[in-house]
Amino acid sequence: MRTDQAYTGHGDVFVLAVSLELAAAKWKVALHDGRREKPAVHTLTQPQAAARLQAVLDLIEAHKEKWSLPVGVRTVVNYEAGQDAFWICRALQGHGIECYVIDPASTPVERHRRRAKTDRLDVIKLVINLRAWLRGERDRMHVVHVPSPQDEASRQLMRERGQLQKEVLQHRDRMRKLLVTLGCWDALDNRTFAKRLERDEVRCHDGAPLPHELRERLMRECERLALVEQQLAALEKMRQSNVPAPARQRRDALARLQGIGEVGASRLALELFWREFNNRREVGACIGLVPQPYDSGESQVDQGISKQGNRRVRALLIEMAWTWLRYQPGSSLAKWFNHRTQGTGPNRRARRIAIVAVARRLAIALWRYLKDGVIPDGAQLKST
Repeated sequence: MRTDQAYTGHGDVFVLAVSLELAAAKWKVALHDGRREKPAVHTLTQPQAAARLQAVLDLIEAHKEKWSLPVGVRTVVNYEAGQDAFWICRALQGHGIECYVIDPASTPVERHRRRAKTDRLDVIKLVINLRAWLRGERDRMHVVHVPSPQDEASRQLMRERGQLQKEVLQHRDRMRKLLVTLGCWDALDNRTFAKRLERDEVRCHDGAPLPHELRERLMRECERLALVEQQLAALEKMRQSNVPAPARQRRDALARLQGIGEVGASRLALELFWREFNNRREVGACIGLVPQPYDSGESQVDQGISKQGNRRVRALLIEMAWTWLRYQPGSSLAKWFNHRTQGTGPNRRARRIAIVAVARRLAIALWRYLKDGVIPDGAQLKST
């Protein structure tokens, strides 16, 4: 994709800017060539995705002819990242159209207490910001890095694993709460609970049998729990072999460090380090662990971290930072944390604030480790 060309608004350079406002029932499409006051806005309501995408292509070709644009005019499309993910971007690029997926939170908005907001106004603002971005006003929108289809699909391995683990806990928690109502919560601790329930051996606190309706519900919960545990076990067996070779290499390299397990290394390799970073600032901004100061006039407020980017990676790095302190006590990161929190006593808030900084520094250190092979300062490798 070309990002070095910009529309100047005069001469022989033309750019057809197209923006999409996506919804399940309809798409709003705005087209602007820079030579007219207002963009053309259309609504597409085709029920099938392929038909709706083809309608976008037809609109582009129709307006090229209607506005007498040169043959081969540069066409640029943008839309906000959302539930439609990246299939539209890949499909348009397959037709030779330049396409960008943008961060919805990066679009400037009016700061009035009440402002009009409709899909039509949003798509017009998108196309105007796109033209400004092409002219070099990079603060008008932030472009999201589009992963390859393989990188995007590989994420499902660890995300499904986390979802299945969550469902296991939910089933067990529901059964425990149902048993608490009859004073027999200790019955769930036995691994043979399902078989004992089937033989009607689970009793209330006074030895009375469980009510029939409650027993039937518990049996259905046990069946669902068994299915989830079966799927989780099957996923664990196939997860090792289904990770792509590049991600497997990154996972194995991360897992060599003490304090980083195989599961955490896999999640980092698939969720974060699939993309290339140019510097440490990009790493910190991607995971949302950078501070967001508010310094205007006499008002100086620390707003905390930005919390942008992948929330799964952010939560994982916080957990990994705590384990890093435990298993890498001689590392520079652990020493820095101990020095910053020395003298705070039982002040847990100070430790929670400092661990965020450790997580950010750890992410940068792991990026350098994978990129240049530089082991984090003072870190120890696992013995083979």
